[in-house]
Amino acid sequence: MKRTWLLFAQAVTVLLAAYFVVATLKPEWINRRATSLGGVVSIVEAPAGAPSVPVAGSLSAAARKASPAVVSINTSKAAQRHPRSNDPWFRFFFGDQGDQPQVGLGSGVIVSAEGYILTNNHVVEGADEIEVTLNDSRHTRAKVIGTDPDTDLAVLKIEMDKLPAIVLGNSDELQVGDQVLAIGNPFGVGQTVTSGIVSALGRNQLGINNFENFIQTDAAINPGNSGGALIDVNGNLQGVNTAIYSRSGGSMGIGFAIPVSMAKIVLEGIVKDGQVRRGWIGVEPNELSPELAETFGVKADAGVIITGVLQNGPAAKAGIRPGDVITSVGEKKTDNVQALLTAVAGLKPGSSARFALQRGTDKMELDVTPGLRPKSPVRQVPNQPE
Repeated sequence: MKRTWLLFAQAVTVLLAAYFVVATLKPEWINRRATSLGGVVSIVEAPAGAPSVPVAGSLSAAARKASPAVVSINTSKAAQRHPRSNDPWFRFFFGDQGDQPQVGLGSGVIVSAEGYILTNNHVVEGADEIEVTLNDSRHTRAKVIGTDPDTDLAVLKIEMDKLPAIVLGNSDELQVGDQVLAIGNPFGVGQTVTSGIVSALGRNQLGINNFENFIQTDAAINPGNSGGALIDVNGNLQGVNTAIYSRSGGSMGIGFAIPVSMAKIVLEGIVKDGQVRRGWIGVEPNELSPELAETFGVKADAGVIITGVLQNGPAAKAGIRPGDVITSVGEKKTDNVQALLTAVAGLKPGSSARFALQRGTDKMELDVTPGLRPKSPVRQVPNQPE
């Protein structure tokens, strides 16, 4: 019996020592957890409430952890010849037009060991060939699984072994002032890491995407960074770098990234269904103003006024009329057009939801069954660093 207890005590001591070593040198091995989005793609997510303070004041550990999963994306598009390029006189005066293929440069993030990559839609839009180069210099062709122009996100897939996957953080826990790193391939010089802080959260109404909830950062983002990673001090993905505010084409300290919480929804929808299924009710919303309120005779001081309703659309069938002011969708208040658009998009097509609205001086509630949001045309927006 004494011999058995001695062996047991020795085994426990060895296990505790091993746990202490791992917890000290590789804490992410213990903290991170593998999950599955809708049963279709395996990802690794950081635990809730992970600390946001770097060890010993250095960010090198975060950069080393995330950098292998950030890739460079090179695209090529066949040249579009001028309709009169075969005319000898045209060629005499203007030379050969459009003989060179168009090339593009961007970045991406491997989010699953299965080879799924998140990047921006504007990086791969219209590309005939897409080549992905990993941080270890391996390169391969990628195929587009699906795109979502409404958020300017795209999902690619590559077929390679031993792929590094980034750990997905929780962007809902970010706070203004948190330190972040931007990783990408600016100007094609090679993978580059820049640092900054979260300058603002929830930026919208910028005219960049249809659905906007941007993380604003002063970490330098330049052409070639689009689709790259915005990570926290633990090396976890917090956003996908998308656009910059710039008068010169280079970084001026105002960059925007799509939160990973939104990116996960897009990833799941594209991998599972080939598209993101969003709600749609068929209305023309406008910001509530005293002029519009007077025009439609409504006595409301908050909400979104509906100036047009599509005939036979979901809203019309539910009884919504021009001049109605929608104040909430479900439990979400709709104080502006962007809030209404986001709330409706988050509804499940085919499942009814309760809308609170004001008509004239009367407050009422209606059950609306949203349809599937039609695909939006792609908009060309300046200052997107491809």
